[in-house]
Amino acid sequence: MNLCPISYTPCSDSRYSEAGLRLLGAGLKTLKVFEYTAGEQRKEAFIRASKMSIQGVQSKLSAVISIKNEKFIIVDKGGKYILKPQHEYYPQLPENEDLTMRLAEEIGLEIPLHGLLWSKDNTLTYFIRRFDRKGHNEKVPVEDFAQLAGLSRDTKYDYSMEKIVKLVDDYCTFPAIEKIKLFKLVIFNFLIGNEDGHLKNFSVITENGQTRVSPCYDLVNSTIEYQKQDEEIAIPLKGKKNRLTRNLLVDYFGMEQCELTVKSIGKILETIELAIPRWNVLIDISFLSKEMKVKYHKLLNDRLAIMKML
Repeated sequence: MNLCPISYTPCSDSRYSEAGLRLLGAGLKTLKVFEYTAGEQRKEAFIRASKMSIQGVQSKLSAVISIKNEKFIIVDKGGKYILKPQHEYYPQLPENEDLTMRLAEEIGLEIPLHGLLWSKDNTLTYFIRRFDRKGHNEKVPVEDFAQLAGLSRDTKYDYSMEKIVKLVDDYCTFPAIEKIKLFKLVIFNFLIGNEDGHLKNFSVITENGQTRVSPCYDLVNSTIEYQKQDEEIAIPLKGKKNRLTRNLLVDYFGMEQCELTVKSIGKILETIELAIPRWNVLIDISFLSKEMKVKYHKLLNDRLAIMKML
């Protein structure tokens, strides 16, 4: 029996479940194979790069979904989804990101609609709905932390976690609430090995006159992708990028820097601990290879041990 790459529910002999298709559109009955190979998608991303408002090292395409034609269509403007094909050098990044975003959702982090698509060459492409667009073509104000800090793509690592807290204080309408979200995200990134959480991977969004931390994006277990694993965090905390400890993350960052109460921190850690069994199930049924699943489990268990959460 197949597993739907959108909903993670059984779909018999079909490639997608009814539940998964409904998430993309109420009238969608089937979804055609995405008509590009991974290589063709990367080529399209390169050709269209100057026309699109999305950037980054990983190849990305802007797309809309046509309910009438039952397929995703690549566009230069007005895209409602971002597509990421298989990477040339890092294996299974789409499967990795999709799984990691599901784990984040399990602990209450805000996650846009996302999933995986079957492509022409039988590879999987990651998709995520853009949260900076609504209606037909209305843009929602979103600024990443590099912009807030006056830094660029080239200097997105030149900061500190302490200063990130200050950005939340300065720009969010209710910083006390947003610092709880920030703390949960930082703990999550450490546990799942996301060592590439630079300034452009944090954003604020303004809606209805209020500015808050945006939904999560670009959450990947990068540690199991890279051969060299000499960092645990992209932006230093108390001057450190590796050998992080529970004391540093909880007491120093959570209590001292984010000014969270013991009760608030306790609730976050309890939420994560309760999610661990479900995390393990999701890793096991994910679309990662057996080898990558083993690596993911090991990294997670190692980090949970550091946090004394096993």
